[in-house]
Amino acid sequence: MARKQPAIWFMVLIFKRITSLLSHKTAIRLGGFLGGLVPLFTKRKVKEASARCSARLNISQKDANVIVHSVYKHFGRAIAEFARIPIDAKNINKYVRVHGEEYLREAVEDGRGVVLATAHIGNWEYGAVWCAQNGYKVNALGTDQRDDRITKLIMDLRVAGGSIALGKANDLRAMIKALKSGEIIAVPVDQDARLNGVLSMFLGHPASTPVGIAKLAQKLSCAILPCYCVRREDGFTFDLHLYPRLKGRNGKPYGEDIQSSIDDCNDIISSWIRAHPHQWMWMYPRWESYEEGLFDEVRN
Repeated sequence: MARKQPAIWFMVLIFKRITSLLSHKTAIRLGGFLGGLVPLFTKRKVKEASARCSARLNISQKDANVIVHSVYKHFGRAIAEFARIPIDAKNINKYVRVHGEEYLREAVEDGRGVVLATAHIGNWEYGAVWCAQNGYKVNALGTDQRDDRITKLIMDLRVAGGSIALGKANDLRAMIKALKSGEIIAVPVDQDARLNGVLSMFLGHPASTPVGIAKLAQKLSCAILPCYCVRREDGFTFDLHLYPRLKGRNGKPYGEDIQSSIDDCNDIISSWIRAHPHQWMWMYPRWESYEEGLFDEVRN
């Protein structure tokens, strides 16, 4: 049975329509302005996010609060950019400057598929759009939202950016098929996997981390490339950073040892967040399952 959130759906449609009528910069400024208003209505979430930021970055509550408020503005801008993908995709090279494309090209030419290991930092959607618009076969993975119409809209926007509609994010069979065809999938790996993950240090604290990228590398020998697309100081353009394919420790292939493979990827992502704390989703309870005690047996 389809789920409905009529008020939110109406606001999404209005926002999408307005941003499509404005110039690029005006639309992004509007998104940032509206994002900056959200903390006024979610004070408890802001307080929780600030506490999380303060503890993980070892900074004062005041400084953390400034960062979190900046994050809301940043993601307001990112949502406006996402809404405008059907308009702006063809001009993506105007907004994104890539660093390390040679690593992606080399991995694709290897022919065994590529997993872009990314995170909810900067504008991850623009990273996929850049790849698709520059000739790479990128697959879009869908994630269920509370309103099924929003789920479909997100996938439609990704397809408008040039990505291939692959299926749900947990559709392992579809991912394997795409990788065996030598294509690319982008996977955010900064989410709480609860009991389906392994404990790994994330920003210096234990967090349940998805193991999918390591298992795919183990099974298919596909390349795992960390990448992130971070907003530049001008507020409108981005740097897309592509890393060399990950290797395992002591000369082993990446994925052969699941724990160390996940640890190494988490270290890389943590370095991104420390460098750009104003662009990571502090509102998300990344360490929740560990803090709830789901891993008490592991601790003991």
